[in-house]
Amino acid sequence: MGGDVIRESAEAGRVVLWEESARDGAQAKTLMPAEFRVRLAREQGRLFGSAGPRHVVFAAGFPAVCGEEFEAVRRVAAEAEGAVSVAAVCRAGSADVRQALAAVRGSAHARIMIVVPASEAMARVMTHRAAREALEAGVALVKEARDLDDEVAADLCFADASRADHGLTAEYAAAATAAGAGTIVLADTVGRQLPGEAAAMFGAVRAGAGPGTVLASHLHNDLGLGLANTLEALRAGVRVVSASWLGIAERSGMVATEQLLFLLAHDPRPAAAILGADAEPWWQAPDLTRLPGIARMVSEQTGVPLTVTTPIVGSGVATISTGTPFVHPGLFQPFDPARTLGVEPTVVLTQLASARVVTAVAARLGHRLEDAQARAAMRWVKQLAFRSGRAVVPDAVFAGYLDGLRDAAEGTP
Repeated sequence: MGGDVIRESAEAGRVVLWEESARDGAQAKTLMPAEFRVRLAREQGRLFGSAGPRHVVFAAGFPAVCGEEFEAVRRVAAEAEGAVSVAAVCRAGSADVRQALAAVRGSAHARIMIVVPASEAMARVMTHRAAREALEAGVALVKEARDLDDEVAADLCFADASRADHGLTAEYAAAATAAGAGTIVLADTVGRQLPGEAAAMFGAVRAGAGPGTVLASHLHNDLGLGLANTLEALRAGVRVVSASWLGIAERSGMVATEQLLFLLAHDPRPAAAILGADAEPWWQAPDLTRLPGIARMVSEQTGVPLTVTTPIVGSGVATISTGTPFVHPGLFQPFDPARTLGVEPTVVLTQLASARVVTAVAARLGHRLEDAQARAAMRWVKQLAFRSGRAVVPDAVFAGYLDGLRDAAEGTP
């Protein structure tokens, strides 16, 4: 497997993100035009500088969907070359494999991912045959893809691996690797796994397939456990992990790229707890200050909102609205948002505001309040919040109130 930078990264213990927002994200009823996919791939690669192709597999799309989708994948392969490793995803059929190869051929570090069912139930639905037969066909397609173009890496995704026989999965993971597969992706396709089950699956398949097999995770979030299960995969030694910006993917999505990356990179202590004390997860550590901007870009394109409670990139990050956190902000935050994300703390006015909070916001707006004025302003803020039914009092509204105070003090009519 010479030249496969993703295998090289995983085998060296480095973390690789398999980015799914442009591909699986489409099943969340979003659509990224070709030019946006190119932009997103480049931006994601810039997180890691020159090491982008070693740390990011960008699943550009599913070429068999239609001509426009094929063209979008082709453009990402051509125009994001050098920023990331670009992948095309396809079904387990010769025509689809050839089409996927055509979409990415000629791009440095290009890949295709062939999806094959691993469980008996999924195999019967998708291929009308038993799981063993479906897996054998997948191995044959890996060999066919490598024979057609050995410059494009071929990965095999075992759909519904969470409900498959782990011994059978391990057997064909090894066979596919021997046939030339770059990575074997184990998917919890319906997001049903509990963390202990995810740990057991990756542990069993990794042990059964042997050291030459590089496993990857693709874990959905239907029970809200996508992140927890991905951490179990990492603890089991998996280093290629699927994620999606804002968590967008089929149904309830999957682990959010910004959350997973931040968790592994912002502090060496949690990274060591997850990956091991001696882990060296990065060829080049990611620039986490880029995360908020990329998340906003994806939100604007897809219409998926960033809420006040969205971790890492939401509007509530670095905001303070009550007295004690205002006095001791570091005590009430798990990380320094200015240092790690480049997001400066902001004090906002709500019905919970103390006189100190009100005074600080007034100062930011260019007004100095005496103690009595601060107490009066605090009462006004609380009353307005409850009267309007909206917690946050906008700066512009508060500025109008403060201007009225100043005019009254100056005797201005």
